[in-house]
Amino acid sequence: MGEILGLGLTHYPPLAVTDEHMADILRLTLSDPDIPAEQKDPANWPERMRADWGDDGGTAAAARHRAELVAGMARCREALDAFEPDVVLVWGDDQYETFREEVVPSFCLMAYEDMEIRPLEPAGSRGVPNPWGRPADMPMLMRGAPDIGREVAAHLLDAGFDIAYSYRKPDGVPFPHAMANTQLYLDYDHAGTEFPYPVLPMAVNCYGRHVIARKGGIAKFADIAAERLDPPGPTPARCYALGAALASALRDGPHRVALVASSSWSHAFLVDDNWHLRPDTASDRALYESLAAGDYEAWLKTSADDIVRSGQQEMLLWFCLAGAMAELGHKPTWSTFVETEVLNSNKCFAVFEGNKA
Repeated sequence: MGEILGLGLTHYPPLAVTDEHMADILRLTLSDPDIPAEQKDPANWPERMRADWGDDGGTAAAARHRAELVAGMARCREALDAFEPDVVLVWGDDQYETFREEVVPSFCLMAYEDMEIRPLEPAGSRGVPNPWGRPADMPMLMRGAPDIGREVAAHLLDAGFDIAYSYRKPDGVPFPHAMANTQLYLDYDHAGTEFPYPVLPMAVNCYGRHVIARKGGIAKFADIAAERLDPPGPTPARCYALGAALASALRDGPHRVALVASSSWSHAFLVDDNWHLRPDTASDRALYESLAAGDYEAWLKTSADDIVRSGQQEMLLWFCLAGAMAELGHKPTWSTFVETEVLNSNKCFAVFEGNKA
């Protein structure tokens, strides 16, 4: 019988840059000419946001935030090492990386062989240093699990999910940072270069109507009105059902599998009601409280419109995890919620242990 560990964490890109650059997303947002001046004036910001911004543009807050994120990653890695998985299946979003105008699947299982990727290049291309002092073109080996990938794809197809699958990354496109950063951060002390476990990425089209329209970038308010929207991505309920179907199949299989949801929660640059300046912390807290209590029914009440309104598109990955843990009847054995007002997104970490079938 199979054994399953559940993990929830973040692939927050600014964790791979130094503290003085961690608030660069907010700085970029403040350059949007269509955000009213009074909204951009720190004197009018909430108290927590003013305090985090401080007189150094968020650098001190970034150092504190980094410490919390690294501690959360360490707790997840501790659980992963104790579990000793055969494979780490990572639900991650593809932000106009592998999937572009040619095809955008709702779900795609990436059953790749071992491959070398360069996770530090995105920041390095902007001349931004990384906290490890590594060269921007540092290679990182990601071990693959193509045979288990074939099994997983077959399970989901048998369960009625018309999932796509891929055996090779297309040439000339970047590997999705959601999956790359998951390994990078779970092996934080070594910048991802000593991670011993095979990784099986599963891409989810979290950005739906904006995945091609915004080409994986951040839209200014003037651009939003003229957007040519794409079809929607999968709903929270569909992601939840996929996670449940996968857990059901793996429970009866031979493998030790770590199921990982890799994303931050609400993203400030997606929350129109907050002028792209702050995440939707109230909505995040409500979902976190339900998760910590194992109240998955509350998650099922969340609609696709709710997700978009709160800037929680990437949380579809956590809906996959929630569905899997609900199927197994497991609540978090440990979790924590990390808040920020100036560093774009709140983060959550969770461990679901004791999942032996």
